Amino acid sequence: MSTAAIPVASVVPETRNQPDVPVVTPIPHPRPVASAFAFIGSVAEWLFGVGSLLVGLAVLAAIPVGQFLALGYLLEASGRVARSGKLLDGFIGVRTAAKFGGIAIACFLLWLPLYFMSIQAEAARIIDPHGRIARQWEIALSVLAVLFTLHASAAVLRGGRFRHFLNPLNLIWLVLRALRGGLYTEARDRLWETVVGLRLPYYFWLGVRGFVGAFLWLAIPLLLLSQAHRVPALGILGGLLLAAVVLYVPFLQVRFARENRFRAFWELYQVRGTYRRAPLAFAIALWVHLLFAIPLYLLKIEVIPRDLVFLEGLVFLLFIFPARLLGGWAVARGARRAVPRFWLLRWMGRFAVVPVVIAYVLVVFVSQHLGWHGIPSLYEQHAFLLPVPFVNWK
Repeated sequence: MSTAAIPVASVVPETRNQPDVPVVTPIPHPRPVASAFAFIGSVAEWLFGVGSLLVGLAVLAAIPVGQFLALGYLLEASGRVARSGKLLDGFIGVRTAAKFGGIAIACFLLWLPLYFMSIQAEAARIIDPHGRIARQWEIALSVLAVLFTLHASAAVLRGGRFRHFLNPLNLIWLVLRALRGGLYTEARDRLWETVVGLRLPYYFWLGVRGFVGAFLWLAIPLLLLSQAHRVPALGILGGLLLAAVVLYVPFLQVRFARENRFRAFWELYQVRGTYRRAPLAFAIALWVHLLFAIPLYLLKIEVIPRDLVFLEGLVFLLFIFPARLLGGWAVARGARRAVPRFWLLRWMGRFAVVPVVIAYVLVVFVSQHLGWHGIPSLYEQHAFLLPVPFVNWK
């Protein structure tokens, strides 16, 4: 009998009753050197994004409308930390800030040749206003400005990474992309998605409500404190009320930001209950919040030049941003626990904040006599309200 006549099924070994043998596919191991470089690059980008974020918030803190955006961002940062309990969650939009910071630095580096060329063109125009050399410098400056603008636009359209600005073929890519069609629609959609992703209306509205809620608590104590030079008894009463208010306002703002409810500003009982479950964390957060706000009152003694207003905003953020994050961390610790801490720890937390509260009230009281703006400077509570720039814009 020929083997060609044997059915195929009869020569296949029986495997029905045999156990299934899993097929293991080897997983390629990532190269350790490449992984290390990727990790270092990611960390460097994150750190650069933090610096860019602080600079951007400092710019917003110097603009009247932008102050509400800066306050809204700080409140949202504390609210996210309060929801998750992780301090790193308070650094919102760091990667996006890194991209914007990279674009700003790249554009600045592209602007430097134009700046030095404009100096030479101006010098040639002064020496010989209608001469051939002056016209050549002006033409070269105009051509280079157009080329750099197109180069930067192409780099932004390609992703906005710093490496895109280093690509010498951006102009060729831009021409080919324009010939293919749809460039305007793509640029418009990307711009719209970027603006929407920033959530500017949300931060603005959150900052406005956070400002109003805190101001309602601070208005009466500050009003009474401002009358201390006329009626000392009112000043003492205002100081006592301010000392009581500052114990709650930072954590009321955190609670408001965490739940996004304006009525959270009146939930004193809930804040007290959260404190009972994390007294030492609350004490640390309040210490940092008030202690970091005290040095900022030194900026009120003399008017800061307008050229340094952004530097002042950066100093403000370096002091207040960590305090906001710690406030959210304290609320998160109290929210995770169901049982109040031992009574001795609760009283330790209460007595621990007494010195810093007294120091803060005294500094606020003295600021109306040493500050450049006098009594109105009392209402510039940068620790709780808007990051008011200490500068004279007139």
